[in-house]
Amino acid sequence: MPRCLLAFATLLMVAAGACGGAGNGSADSSGRVIAAFYPLEFVAGEIVGSANVTNLSPPGIEPHDLELSPSQVRSLSQADLVVFVGDGFQPAVEEVIGQLQGTPSIDALETQDELLEAADSPEDEGVDDEGEVGASDPHVWLDPKRLASLGHAIAREMAKIDSDNADVYGDNAEGLEDALDKLDEEYSTALENCERNELVVSHEAFGYLTERYGLEQIGVSGIDPESEPSPGRVAEVAGFAREHGVTTIFFEEQVAPDIAQVIADEIGAEVEVLDPLEFEPEDDSDYFDVMRNNLDSISTALGCN
Repeated sequence: MPRCLLAFATLLMVAAGACGGAGNGSADSSGRVIAAFYPLEFVAGEIVGSANVTNLSPPGIEPHDLELSPSQVRSLSQADLVVFVGDGFQPAVEEVIGQLQGTPSIDALETQDELLEAADSPEDEGVDDEGEVGASDPHVWLDPKRLASLGHAIAREMAKIDSDNADVYGDNAEGLEDALDKLDEEYSTALENCERNELVVSHEAFGYLTERYGLEQIGVSGIDPESEPSPGRVAEVAGFAREHGVTTIFFEEQVAPDIAQVIADEIGAEVEVLDPLEFEPEDDSDYFDVMRNNLDSISTALGCN
């Protein structure tokens, strides 16, 4: 994977002069590119070099719930580029970005040709009901092809900011796209012949992934991982899972598996973690490691050959 330490000396001198030396040298104000949470940090790091990227969301903090400190607000105003997900995914971040004067920013959702709608979970109307249409589904990073588009968007913006290194940014975006294409091929091959295609999840974060690979996502809760499903909804999903021979109910590691376990116990299924990649992976794992772990879990659960 492309990794490079890029020369930002000119940018740093310009920024220091413009900001009057306001930077305090703390971790949340030292990065020249600020990413709102992990997958954006990852892709930005692949384009500009990880040493030049700061993650705005601390470890263990749910990105949806992030509240910004004064120093983080100041760091956003001093960044050369801010990368975020809009449409209400991180309201506190969006509010500050909307007030920035002259700081370039990229909304990852605006780099995509078409977005999925984030429908509310159907409750007592049946599993196949589409529910009420809400905002856009923000989880575009779970589709490798879509993440590649974001990489190219970052490269184009950085080429405007730092034209001397435009070729480096472009080459890094191409290298990232090649690696993501390989991951996409792995998914396509592994999920081509499966006994089932129904993915039962506690939180509907996997719409882009299931759309890309011809699977069907059945969520107990909707797009909001903190929403509480009704007893009727839990019963509907359990009935659907039993009818379709589902063997695994997926939940997120950061969310208690209680409801997933209730459904699994009722139908004699297992529970398994499926990571929506909103948090930085533990140890030395990265985006590719987690996506491949997810693929192993999905292919096993669906009985893929």
